[in-house]
Amino acid sequence: MTDTNLAPDLYINREISWLEFNSRVLDEAENGDRRLLERVRFLSIVASNLDEFFEIRVAGLKQQREAAGDFRNPDGLTPHQQLSQISARAHQQVERQYRVWRESVLPGLKESGINFVRSEELTPKERKWTARYFEEQVAPVLTPLAVDPAHPFPMLLNKSLNLALALLDRRPSAQGERAERLALVQVPRTLPRQVALPREGGGEARLLFLVDLMRMHVGGLFPSQKCLGIWSFRVTRNSNLYVEEDEAENLLEAIESELRKRNKGQAVRLEVEKGVRESVLSNLVENLGLSGDDVYEVEGPVNMQRLMALYDETDRPDLKDAPWVASSFQEDEEGLFASVRKGDILLHHPYESFSTVMDFIAEAAQDPAVLAIKMTLYRTSSDSPIVRSLIKAAGNGKQVAVLMELKARFDEEANIHWARAMEEAGIHVVYGMVGLKTHCKTLLVIRKEGEELKRYVHLGTGNYHPRTARLYTDVGLLSCRGELGRDVAALFNMLTGFSGAGDPPPMEKLLLAPHALKDAILEKIGRETEAARRGLPARILAKMNALVDASVIAALYEASQAGVRVDLLVRGICCLRPGLPGVSENIRVRSIVDRFLEHSRVFYFENGGQSEVWLGSADWMPRNFMGRVEVLFPLEEEALKRRVVDEILAVCLADNTQAREMNPDGSYRRLAPAQGEAPLRSQQVFMDLAQGRTLGLPGPEALPPDTGALKSGESSGMLSVRSS
Repeated sequence: MTDTNLAPDLYINREISWLEFNSRVLDEAENGDRRLLERVRFLSIVASNLDEFFEIRVAGLKQQREAAGDFRNPDGLTPHQQLSQISARAHQQVERQYRVWRESVLPGLKESGINFVRSEELTPKERKWTARYFEEQVAPVLTPLAVDPAHPFPMLLNKSLNLALALLDRRPSAQGERAERLALVQVPRTLPRQVALPREGGGEARLLFLVDLMRMHVGGLFPSQKCLGIWSFRVTRNSNLYVEEDEAENLLEAIESELRKRNKGQAVRLEVEKGVRESVLSNLVENLGLSGDDVYEVEGPVNMQRLMALYDETDRPDLKDAPWVASSFQEDEEGLFASVRKGDILLHHPYESFSTVMDFIAEAAQDPAVLAIKMTLYRTSSDSPIVRSLIKAAGNGKQVAVLMELKARFDEEANIHWARAMEEAGIHVVYGMVGLKTHCKTLLVIRKEGEELKRYVHLGTGNYHPRTARLYTDVGLLSCRGELGRDVAALFNMLTGFSGAGDPPPMEKLLLAPHALKDAILEKIGRETEAARRGLPARILAKMNALVDASVIAALYEASQAGVRVDLLVRGICCLRPGLPGVSENIRVRSIVDRFLEHSRVFYFENGGQSEVWLGSADWMPRNFMGRVEVLFPLEEEALKRRVVDEILAVCLADNTQAREMNPDGSYRRLAPAQGEAPLRSQQVFMDLAQGRTLGLPGPEALPPDTGALKSGESSGMLSVRSS
C-alpha cells in the first residue's frame, strides 16, 4: 500500500483533525477539576489557536478555492467542501467556548471574588470614576471614523478590536429624512482590556472590560448623531507571507516588506458581538468581502485571547497551579564541558531546567579554550540570554555563526531584530536555504583541548527559547561524540555555504530532511513490517505533534496488517484512522493535553531486538519531510535509550487521566482508570521524578512489552541520565 492508492476514506482531513485537537484544549477549560485561572488560560489558548488557524489554514483554503482548480486533499475533499465543514465545526466550537465562559468560568470567578461587572451594575461613585478614566486615559488616543460617501470604509488592522456604532442624524435633512450612519472606533491596543475599578474598603475585585467602559462614553465623540447601538467586533486577515526567495536580493528586507502587509491581508473571519443590528452587520460583511459562513456572533468578550492578561496579572495563587521549579543538572565541579566529556547527557524539559543549555552556551562564550560557536535559531525570547551570550562570545574574539530563520511564523519581526543585533556585534548571520525553513535545533561548540580540537554538540526537539522551554515538553542531548560532532559540523557547512548546491554531505549518524529523512522513516517502518511477516519481534512507538504524510500513513497501515503493534502519541493533527478492521486494528493513537504543551518528537523501532531510538525536530508531515531542514539523531547509549523507552514513552502511554484515545472516525474519548486501577497523570509523574519523590509507576500490563526497568517496577534512573 502506498500513498498513490490510499483510499480517501482512510485519510482524515487535516483541518478537521486540527479542530478536534483544539476541542481537546477546550476540554481543559471546561474541566471543573482544574483551578479556575488555569481554565481561563486554556480559554485564551483556544482563542489564540483559532486565530492562527484562520490566519493561515483557512486563508490558504480560500485562496485555493478562488484559484478554481480541481485540487483535492488525500481525503478527497475540495477546498470548498473543506471550508464548509470547517465553518460548521468552528461555529460549534466557538459557541461551546463562550458557553464555558458564561455558564462556568465567569460565575466561578465571581464566587472567588473576581467580579466582571456590566455598566448597569456600576455604583454612582464607579460611574463617576469611569467617566474620568475615559476622558483622561482613553479619549485622547481614540480616532472616530465615519463611514459615508466622503469617508470610505477604513482598512481595519488584523485582529484589532473595534466598536461599530449605529448613528442617526439628530436633525432631518432638507427632505425631512434622518439617515442612519455607521461609525467605527478602534479599541486602543496599548490599553489594558480589563479595567480594575477602585476597591472600596478592601472589597472584592471589580473589573470592567475596556469595551464596556468605552461603550458608555464613546457616543459622545459624535455629538451631532443619536446613538442607536454599539457593538464590538474583530477582523481576522490572511497572515501568510509571500516572498519569492529566488528573486529576493536581500531576504531580510523582503520579509520586512511582507510583514508590513500582514495586517492588511484579505479578511477571512468576522467576530462580532451577539445581537448586532442587522444593518451594521451587513455593512461590515459587505465591506470586508465576507459571507455569512465567515461571521461568528459571540455572547461574551470578543477576543478571548486577551484573557491571558487576567491570568498573568491576577495575584491569586489559590486559583492557579503551584509554580513549577525545574530540577537543575548537577554539573561537574570543573564545569559543563567536563560533565559532557564523562558521558552524553539527556535533558527532559521542562522537568529539568533549560538553564543547563543556556549555561553551556554562556560557559562557551567565556571559556578561553573555545574557538567557535555555531547554532541554529528558529524561535527565541524577546530578551534572549542565548543571543546575549553569543554577542559576548563574539566580543571575546570567538568565531560565531548563527543561522537565523527569518520565516519562523509570527516570530519574523523578533528574528529580524536579533539578526541585526548579532550582525552589528560581528556575528556571521545567515538566513537559511532558498525555499526551505531551517527548523532543526542544533548547537556546535569547538574547543581546543591540548593539541586536539574537540566538538561539543547540543541537539534537541525544541526551540532555543527560555520561556517556551518552561511550558513545552522537549528532549535534548549534550554530547562530544566524534561522529555527532562531524555530522553537525557538516550540517553547518551546508547551511552557510552554497545553499542547495550539489548533493547533501554524507552523514555518519544524523538523518536530514529534505534529503534522506522521509525515505529513512519509510525504510524503518518497512523493516518492522518484514520482521512481523517473518514472525520476529516488531514494534513501533512514536511521539510527535502531527501525523499528516499520506505515504507514511499507508506504510503504517501495511505494518499493522503484517502484525506490527504500533503505538502513536500524537498531540495534535492525526490523519490516520486507527482500529479499522483489516487495516489498522494494531494501531493505537493517543493524545495528551495537560499543563505543559507536549512537543517532543521521539521514535522507537524494535529492529529485531537491536532497538533504535531517534529524537529530533520533525513531525511526520510533508512540510517537515520536504519543505524544511530537519535533523533526527539517534540515542545509542543503552542507559539513555532505556530512559526514553521505559520512562518517557512508557509513562505517556500509561496516562489514564489526561490522555485521549482516538476512535476510527477521528473523534477522541478521554481515558479513565479502570476499576481497581490507580489514576496516572504522566506530566505529574515526570514532575515527581524530577523532584526525586517516590511514586507508584504504571503496572506492566500498561506498558510496551520488553521495556525493562519500569516493567519490573524500577525507575530507569534519575533525570539527566548520562551514558556510562
